[in-house]
Amino acid sequence: MENIGHWIDGSHVAGSGRTADVFNPATGEVQAKLSLASASELDRAVEIAAAAQPAWEKTNPQRRARVLMKFVDLLNRDMGKLAEALSREHGKTLPDAAGDVQRGLEVVEFCIGAPHHLKGEFTDSAGPGIDMYSMRQALGVTAGITPFNFPAMIPMWMFAPAIACGNAFILKPSERDPSVPMMLVKLLEEAGLPKGILQVVNGDKEVVDAILDHPVIQSVGFVGSTPIAAYIYERASATGKRAQCFGGAKNHMIIMPDADMEQAADALVGAGYGAAGERCMAISVAVPVGDETADRLISALAPKVEALKVGPYSSGKDVDFGPVVTAAAKQNILGLIQSGKDAGATAVVDGSQMSVQGYEDGFFVGPVLFDHVTKDMDIYTKEIFGPVLSCVRAQTYEDALGLAMDHEYGNGTAIFTRDGDAARDFAKRVNVGMVGVNVPIPVPLAYHTFGGWKKSMFGDLNQHGPDAFKFYTRTKTVTARWPSGIKEGGEFSIPVME
Repeated sequence: MENIGHWIDGSHVAGSGRTADVFNPATGEVQAKLSLASASELDRAVEIAAAAQPAWEKTNPQRRARVLMKFVDLLNRDMGKLAEALSREHGKTLPDAAGDVQRGLEVVEFCIGAPHHLKGEFTDSAGPGIDMYSMRQALGVTAGITPFNFPAMIPMWMFAPAIACGNAFILKPSERDPSVPMMLVKLLEEAGLPKGILQVVNGDKEVVDAILDHPVIQSVGFVGSTPIAAYIYERASATGKRAQCFGGAKNHMIIMPDADMEQAADALVGAGYGAAGERCMAISVAVPVGDETADRLISALAPKVEALKVGPYSSGKDVDFGPVVTAAAKQNILGLIQSGKDAGATAVVDGSQMSVQGYEDGFFVGPVLFDHVTKDMDIYTKEIFGPVLSCVRAQTYEDALGLAMDHEYGNGTAIFTRDGDAARDFAKRVNVGMVGVNVPIPVPLAYHTFGGWKKSMFGDLNQHGPDAFKFYTRTKTVTARWPSGIKEGGEFSIPVME
C-alpha cells in the first residue's frame, strides 16, 4: 500500500505520527495511507520557504514566467497520468478529471503574463521636480487550503499567481485525494522552480490551525464549506493575514416560459449531475416560471435523468458520473434525499438506492430529481453536494428572481430565456457573484475573476484573473524628488502641490 507524506525542500518526506486512509471511491477500499503533519513539520516547511523566497522574488518576473511556461508543457505531457490519479482518488470520470487539470492549466497560462500584471503606475511631475510611482511587491510566504472536489484546478488557481508574483507557497490539499497535488509540485520543480518555493504539507485541522496562527505566513486562501470558510477567515484575519475564503453554494437556474426546453433540460442534466454534483458551481435548483413551464421542463428532463449512466471511471466514456468521494458523503446525501421525501417533495426520478454490479461497496448514489420542492425544505436550504436536482416552481419572474436573491448563498446562478430584456434585468439585479445567460455553469475564464457573494465568499478579492495579482502582492507608493541644488535648512510644513 502506498504511503503518502509531504513535499518539503524538494523531496518527499515520509512524515511521522498520525495517518489517514485514502479511499478508492469506486470500490470503497483503502488504497493509500496519508501522513497528517504536525505543527512542527509545518514550521520546518515555512522556515525553508522563508529562506528560499527572497531570491525567487528578486528573479526577473519574465524568468519566473518561463518556469510557468515549461510547467504548462509538462501538464500537457502528463495530462493522462494526472487525470487517472485524480479519478482513482476522487471518483470523477476521466474526461471530467482532465477538465479539472485543464481549467487549472488555463490559470497558469494567464499567470505567464506576470511581467505585465506586476507593472506599477507612474506620475511624472506630480509636483516641482517630484515623481510618484507605485510597485507591486510579493507578500513573502503564502498558503492555501484546498478542497477534495477539484484537487488539480483549485491548487493551481492559488499557487500559480502566488508564485508568479514572487511568493513562496505552502499547499495543504484535501486529505481525501492528495496524490495530484504531490504530482503538481514535482512537475513545477522539473520545470525549474527552486526548491522550497512550493511545498505540500498534508494534514487535517491540526495543521490548518498551525497555518492560520503562523506569524511568517502572510496570506491564506481557502475553498470549502461555509462554516469552515467563516472560521478560517476570522482566525486568519485575527492574526493579520490576508484571507480569501470561498464557501458553499445553492445555485439556481431560472427557466422562463420562452426558453428552449430541450436546451434547458440538457443544460440541467450536465450542470446538476456532472461530477456527481460535487461542484460548488453545480446547478442544484431548477426554477421554472409558471406551472405549464414546469410541466414541460419535467417532461423533458425526467427521461434524460433516468438515462444517466453511473459507474467507475475505469468504464471510460460509457459513464456519465462516478461515485461520491466518501462513505460519509454518501450517507449525508441519502439522509437529505430522505428528508425531501418526508417533507413532501415528489421524487420524479429516484436512483438513490442504486448499486453498481461488481462495485457494491463503492460510494455510488444514483441521480435524483425532485419536483414540488418548497423553500422551507432541507433539500432546498442546504448544500447537498450530490447528484440531486430540486425543482422549485415559481409563478412569476419576480418570484423566481426572489428565490435566488433570498437564499443565503450567492455563488452562481443562471437564466434560460430568449428575452434579452429579462436576461439583462436578471443579470443586473440578482445578488449573486457569477451569472449565466443560457449558460448553466458560468465559471469565468482565467482572465476574469471567480467569486461568489453573500455566505459563499469571505474576503475582498476574487480568485484568478486580475484580482489574484492584487491578492498576492502589496502596493508600495514612492514619492521621489531629485533637487538640482542643496537647500539650506529643513521644511516643517506639509508639502502641497503648487
